[in-house]
Amino acid sequence: MVSTRSSSAALLTPRGGRSSSPPPMSSPTKTRAPRAAALPVWSHTPATFTLAWLFLSLPLVLWDMGYVLLRPHSMPGGKWHWPVWAPYAIQCELDWTYGWKEWNAGGGWNTAQTVVNGVETLGYLVYLGIWYKGNGNGRGVLTGRAAALAVLVGYSAFLTTFVKTVLYWLNEAFSGFANIGHNPPVHLFVFWIIPNGAWIVFPGILVYKFGDEIINGLTRAASGTTRGVKNE
Repeated sequence: MVSTRSSSAALLTPRGGRSSSPPPMSSPTKTRAPRAAALPVWSHTPATFTLAWLFLSLPLVLWDMGYVLLRPHSMPGGKWHWPVWAPYAIQCELDWTYGWKEWNAGGGWNTAQTVVNGVETLGYLVYLGIWYKGNGNGRGVLTGRAAALAVLVGYSAFLTTFVKTVLYWLNEAFSGFANIGHNPPVHLFVFWIIPNGAWIVFPGILVYKFGDEIINGLTRAASGTTRGVKNE
């Protein structure tokens, strides 16, 4: 009589005498999470307009700073007035903040705004220095941290120029035009409003452009998009 137990064992045993066992479960394949798309590097290219304004305004501001900080020697009758600051003889009659009236009264406004001129000038020079140092590719393109730093420094310097000049105008307006009100309207418009207005209009444009570039860069970084940043 065949044992049922033996028959069951025979059915479960394949040929060759080895008992079969369920194949080992294979470990699930580890899948790597896709990497986030790398954001493009922030780049900045100074526009011709930006460089033209800097190369035009910097010598004029340095010239003006020299006159104010070297007073009274740079003033009409002073030992250093001729020839470097000879044109300021006209400026002293046009705007009394530059002349003997304000100097003898001990006014400090012109000197104070000249110190601010020094701060903004330093900012412009730092901006140009960053651009010059990072211009190794010969195309004037800054990338990465240098680009971001240049835009921040440039924006701060242009904003300083804009606000300081607006404050200069407001000082005249709230003082009843104490230093320029003696000029005929046409003379005032041609020789004071137009030249000084340039230091509001052009820096104001650059404040807008550099500020827009900063906003675009921050928006791109926050959203993780690959949208490019506007270059100046």
